[in-house]
Amino acid sequence: MLRPTYLNQAHTSSRRATASILSAVAAVLCVAIFDAHAAITVPAAVTAAVADPARPDADKQRDANRKPAEVVAFAGIKSGDKVADLLPGGGYFTRIFSKVVGPSGAVYAVPPPPRPDAPAGAPVPSAAVDAIAADASFANVKVVSAPLVQLTTPEPVDVVWTSLNYHDVHRTSDIAAFNKSVFSVLKPGGTYIVIDHAAAAGTAAKDSASLHRIDPAVVKQEVTAAGFVLDSESDALRNPEDSHSAGVRDSSVQGRTDQFVLKFKKPAT
Repeated sequence: MLRPTYLNQAHTSSRRATASILSAVAAVLCVAIFDAHAAITVPAAVTAAVADPARPDADKQRDANRKPAEVVAFAGIKSGDKVADLLPGGGYFTRIFSKVVGPSGAVYAVPPPPRPDAPAGAPVPSAAVDAIAADASFANVKVVSAPLVQLTTPEPVDVVWTSLNYHDVHRTSDIAAFNKSVFSVLKPGGTYIVIDHAAAAGTAAKDSASLHRIDPAVVKQEVTAAGFVLDSESDALRNPEDSHSAGVRDSSVQGRTDQFVLKFKKPAT
């Protein structure tokens, strides 16, 4: 018959062995999680595009916050790709895409058409990217002005990209039609990138007009409803110190908002 002291020693040894196994498993899991969230390797072509001397200094000054190398690498844009840059604004990403895709690729900058009720002398939405397309340094850039719910590109594209615009499209357009329109211009297997200012969880699109933010959960729901599959997410632009309660132009967060980066795929078949 085993003495109680021996039993206690056996139980203690068993617990220690179990704890050792659990610690080992936890260590393996931590390594796996770390590897899953490890920084993406930035291709040389992307690094060179960001460093390109033809980029304006004003754009380069924003790089520390916008992390263009990381997000473009995450998108997987490469030489020869055809990219649609939706609502490109001043062309911050347009120029970078142009250098990454190279002479065998194309960048279709898609600004909105002028508003019918725009006053005389109002800025033309395409003015900035028109100037880029006219620059010989960016000869592969073409401007295609089209309504957002009726997107057209001269050819099917590999990537559709929109940065810091989805919340505005949500409040001004039929968002379901917009996402379907994106789906229609992509090649099978193509990529749809959405970057935007994050709103508080559970707020859906409630803050899209007031704070210019949107809940990433509602973006995932709406985009997948159009036929896309959520491929992956990047936390390159996340900022846990952002309370999500201030507008994106508030001095407390301007240029440093918590942003999500979502990669969706159009099914290959």
